[in-house]
Amino acid sequence: MKEVKNKFKITFSAGILFIISVLFSNPLFAEKIIFSADSMTGQTSDEASFTSLDGHAFIKTESMEIAADKIELSGKEYRTIKAFGNVDGKNFESKMEFTCEKMEYDRETKIATLSGSVNLTDQENDVKASAQIIEYNQDSDIAILQVQVNLTQKDNICKAAYAVYQKAKQLLELSGNAEVKQKEDTFRAQMIELNLDTQDITLSGNVKGNVTATKTEEKKTEPENKGDETQSVEVKKE
Repeated sequence: MKEVKNKFKITFSAGILFIISVLFSNPLFAEKIIFSADSMTGQTSDEASFTSLDGHAFIKTESMEIAADKIELSGKEYRTIKAFGNVDGKNFESKMEFTCEKMEYDRETKIATLSGSVNLTDQENDVKASAQIIEYNQDSDIAILQVQVNLTQKDNICKAAYAVYQKAKQLLELSGNAEVKQKEDTFRAQMIELNLDTQDITLSGNVKGNVTATKTEEKKTEPENKGDETQSVEVKKE
């Protein structure tokens, strides 16, 4: 087994600033972690390390930065990062920003789990989302949103109990009392798929809606067989 080395360089200012160069078994994958806080406790070893940052805690890796009331780093080569209280972060690679009450990030799988009044912003696509729980996979560029889901983009105002946002494909899947409003148009269904690029909508299950065709004419969107909850309706934008 190859030895894992952790080197520390500590300087003091209006708080505490630490710089850790985490050297993996392959030196080509070395990553610098910078963090600061009012106080720090912890221990380090070749097998596992633990560091707790309290008060104005801040951490920055090559892919993201996080500020919170408290941050914990743990595991071999500081694999797991946990943040608590007034969490505010940015992901430089995906250009996503977020706020929440609690966050856990796995530096190996690159999966972040955010909970408690979560707000997520996709700066590239002007998408803003909120939920009680959001899990974001940085490699697949997919976010899973749960409980009290709200998402806005352009003229779209979307609500659901559960949603999957595929950032790369610009696809949004809503389920559980799903609703999409586009200006004066409203679409409701058990499941809704929305293409955020083309604005095309596919509705499935207990489909309902109101579409304004002209200033004086209103068209209702409902399944032909109201008793068939698997009925699907596709609405394409001109």
